Amino acid sequence: MSEVKSKVPGVVDEVKATIGDKIEKGQIIVVMEAMKMKMPIASPESGVLKTLNVNAGDRVNPGMVLFDITAE
Repeated sequence: MSEVKSKVPGVVDEVKATIGDKIEKGQIIVVMEAMKMKMPIASPESGVLKTLNVNAGDRVNPGMVLFDITAE
């Protein structure tokens, strides 16, 4: 299982997947806005989206887990 954490403080602009979706390595799962820049957050591996801890509009801090991917 791969936990993907926020590296910077920001706001979740868009969520592009739902729990249970099959995910490909490099697929964009979350788009954050930080310092007036859009930052796409991609999956580090292929698998299934196990958890999704954010929604559009949520504020996040560095180190917060955004989502988990479980290998199939």
